[in-house]
Amino acid sequence: MAVSRDLGAARGPLPGNSTKAAPSKGNISIIKMKGDAAYSTVGSRQKQEGKLWDSMKTTGFILGTSLLLFAAFRNSVTWHLQKFWGASGDFWQAQWEKVLHLLGGNEWAIFFLGMAIVPSLVYWCFNGLLMVADVTGKPNFITRYRIQLGKNDPVDPAKLRQAVHTVLLNQVFISLPMMMLMLPIMKWRGQPCSKELPTFHWFLLELSIFILVEEILFYYSHRLVHHPLLYKRIHKQHHEWTAPVGVVSLYAHPVEHVFSNMLPSLVGPIILGSHVASIMVWLCLAILATSISHCGYHLPFLPSPEFHDFHHLKFNQCYGVLGVLDRLHGTDTLFKQTKAYERHVILLSLTPLTETIPDSPKQAK
Repeated sequence: MAVSRDLGAARGPLPGNSTKAAPSKGNISIIKMKGDAAYSTVGSRQKQEGKLWDSMKTTGFILGTSLLLFAAFRNSVTWHLQKFWGASGDFWQAQWEKVLHLLGGNEWAIFFLGMAIVPSLVYWCFNGLLMVADVTGKPNFITRYRIQLGKNDPVDPAKLRQAVHTVLLNQVFISLPMMMLMLPIMKWRGQPCSKELPTFHWFLLELSIFILVEEILFYYSHRLVHHPLLYKRIHKQHHEWTAPVGVVSLYAHPVEHVFSNMLPSLVGPIILGSHVASIMVWLCLAILATSISHCGYHLPFLPSPEFHDFHHLKFNQCYGVLGVLDRLHGTDTLFKQTKAYERHVILLSLTPLTETIPDSPKQAK
C-alpha cells in the first residue's frame, strides 16, 4: 500500500480528479493591482471627459459672449454711423437736390461734376500742399516724416514740372473722356443720376466691392506691366521716381494710365451700376489713397505709405494696394525682412518712425 501511494503521488492527480490550486498571495496582489488600475483608468477617463466637456462649455461661453459683444458693437457702430448718415441724410439729400436743380437735371453736367471736377480738385489740393513741402522743404512738420531720408530734399523742380505736365495730359486727354464715356454705360446699368441718394448700408457694401475689385485688377495689371516686354516701353516711366512724391501717383504712360490707374477704379461701379454720388466719394478716397502711398512721407494718423514706397525702391516687391495678393503670391517676402515692414503701421504719435525704428546700417546704405 505504501508503494502504491508513493506511485500515485509520483504520477500526480488522475485525469478528471484534478483540483484547482488555491491562489497564492502574490497572485491575489496582482489581481488587486489590475483591478485598481482598471478602476483608475476608468476614473481618469471620466475626469478627462469631464474636463473636455468643461472646456467645451467654457469655449462655447467665450465664443458666444464674444459674438454677442461683436454683434452689439457692430450694431452700435453701424447705428451711430447710420444715425449720422440718416440724421444728416436729409441734409445731404437736400444738397443733392440743390445740385440737381442748379444743373437743371442735366445728366452730362452732373456726371462731369461728380466724376471729373470733384476728384480732380481733391487730387490737386492734397498734392499741391505736398508739392510745397517737396520743393521748399517746409513746413518741417511734414518733411520730418520723410521715408527715404536724404532723397527729394528738396525735389528737383524741373523733374517735378515734367511730372505735373504728364499728369495734366493724362487727366485731360484720357481720364476725362473715359469718365464721360461711362455715362451711357452707367445709364444702361441703372440710374446713376437719380434724385434719391443710396442708403448708408448699401454704400458700405459698394465700397467693399470697389476695394476688392481694385485690389485684384491693379495687382495683376501692375505685375503685367513689370514684364520685361512691357516694362521698358510702358512702366519704366513711372519708376523714374525711385523715391516717389504724391503727384507721381498719376505720372504714367498713357497705356498704363488706362489699364492700371483708371480701369481698376471704374470696373467696380460699372458692375454694380452705382449712383454718381457713390462713385464720386469712391474716386476721391481712391485718389487720396494712391496719393498718400506715393507721397514719400509717413505722416501721423494717415495710412502707411511704406508698402508702395518700398515697391518704388526695389521694383519687384509689393505690387498691390492692400497687400493681400502680395501675401498670396509671395511678392512681399523681401519687404517682410526689412525695417520698412516694421514701420508699416499707422503712426499714432508725433515722433517719426525713422527715429523709433531706424534702418540698419546695411539697409541705410
